[in-house]
Amino acid sequence: MTGRDGASCAVTQDAPTAASSSHPDRSAHPAHPAPVLEVRGATLAFHGRTLWSGLDLDVRPGEFLTVLGANGSGKSTLLKALLGVQRLGSGTIRIQGESVARGRRRVGYVPQQRLIPTGTPMRGRDLVALGVDGHRPGVRLRGRRALRARVDAALAAVDGTELARRPIGQLSGGEQQRMRVAQALVSDPALLLCDEPLGSLDLHHQQEVVSLVDQRRRSHGTPVVFVTHDVNPVLPATDRVLYLAAGSHRLGRPEEVLRSDVLSELYGTRVDVAEVAGRIVVLGAPAHLDPHHWEEGA
Repeated sequence: MTGRDGASCAVTQDAPTAASSSHPDRSAHPAHPAPVLEVRGATLAFHGRTLWSGLDLDVRPGEFLTVLGANGSGKSTLLKALLGVQRLGSGTIRIQGESVARGRRRVGYVPQQRLIPTGTPMRGRDLVALGVDGHRPGVRLRGRRALRARVDAALAAVDGTELARRPIGQLSGGEQQRMRVAQALVSDPALLLCDEPLGSLDLHHQQEVVSLVDQRRRSHGTPVVFVTHDVNPVLPATDRVLYLAAGSHRLGRPEEVLRSDVLSELYGTRVDVAEVAGRIVVLGAPAHLDPHHWEEGA
């Protein structure tokens, strides 16, 4: 989980409270508002291998949950389940009290950063507008003025107004990712899911994307589930960590989960967590933990 940026963070190795393996940790939100996301008894297998099981999770308004784990541990597959495109083996997922369904309009999704080809015939604002009616075939004939206003507001929220009319393929990786954040926000989501959105971005643009997401959850109370291979860029915003590994998981505040004893128990082998030059580093985890490759389909 070696990071690429220099965000300052510390790990308390002797924190007295152990991370939970199954029950939601509500200590970060003493008022206990009703959860936006509820996961109960969730188990998910991929190609016959159990990725995680017995997952119980509440995510409440304004909470920032960071999901960590090795490649193939089920981080991105968890988001697919939350989006309703991946079935659970067992258990339930509810968003705002309703069973999860594919195409749910009030769930925003920021995908992994991949450059859009230069010749793509689409402007920045066109990409953002897909967050409103991209699921509809044909040309929109009604509500164009309202759509334009929503797109303008989303662009302004990510400081992207000046990018609106530029071809999307001519924008930098960081600028394209700002457009993807705006696309996720244009539907006014009740829940925001982010799937490795910092990949291939430099430090400045990593911080920019994290800041935009964090600003949304603070200003609107929108909870965030943020999948990443590196906790360092998002640690200042993180309320809790869900760490997936070896078919199991740990859930708790960063200082409860990112500890040598907790991760050693989770992996079943010695794992050391250290702070090096102001960044968290995990040492000695199984060889399949490779922080420089993105998780594909799992």
